[in-house]
Amino acid sequence: MPMLETADGISIHYVIDDFTDPWTSVPTVVFIHGLSESGQAFGPFVPALSRHMKVVRMDLRGYGLSPAMPADHSWKFDGLVEDVAALIRSLAVPKVHLVGGKIGGTISLAVAARHPDLIDRLAVLGAPASLKEMASVTPGWRQQIAREGVVSWVRATNGGRMGSKMTPDQLEWWARMMGRTAPSTLEGFLQMVPSVDVRDEVHRISAPTLVVTTTGSGLGSVETVRAWQVKIPNSRLEVVESDSYHVAASDADEVAKLVRDFLLRPV
Repeated sequence: MPMLETADGISIHYVIDDFTDPWTSVPTVVFIHGLSESGQAFGPFVPALSRHMKVVRMDLRGYGLSPAMPADHSWKFDGLVEDVAALIRSLAVPKVHLVGGKIGGTISLAVAARHPDLIDRLAVLGAPASLKEMASVTPGWRQQIAREGVVSWVRATNGGRMGSKMTPDQLEWWARMMGRTAPSTLEGFLQMVPSVDVRDEVHRISAPTLVVTTTGSGLGSVETVRAWQVKIPNSRLEVVESDSYHVAASDADEVAKLVRDFLLRPV
């Protein structure tokens, strides 16, 4: 299975889905998942995109098939950004499209702002530009995970994350997928989360950008999102009618079509 070794010796897993015609030259799109997830989170996007481009789904350090991190791992947002940049460089293509969901979208904003030479187009799905308000939430999450385990925490918090559209079977699949994340990974990661804020960087993004949010996102109102989205010079905001903040999960088919049409739109 494909693995990337980072500068600090961490192994990062990724998978490439490519159903394009082998005689054609096609773009590459890299997907970055959110908290307690893996590249599996973007499975529904593969059928929509993989006939048109190479789809790379990354497992951030500590997640999915990337080795778990110890509880005392020194998590740094800047390090996560550089992990993504290193993966993109390893693909040996001039530029990639970059798509991120939730905090994966926040990471993607920073990658596009700091490494404009690597990014062709950017799509940010249900992502906040600042996670500082999570400081009131993450200590309780860490306590619950330590006490009850990751799956129990996901089930308890899925209502706000996924909204009211999902069936019980869908919610249970997400709980079990997210529940595979090691508690030790989340212990350190959740301590880092409230320090993340890229609002002062987004004006440096030069890639055409699609931002997708929902009418009832628990991570910020439409106007909160619009306040930073308009600072991205060549960007547009799409608002999906939903009470979920994980729009790439709750409204996967609609959002996958938005992303596909955006990435395939002629320049």
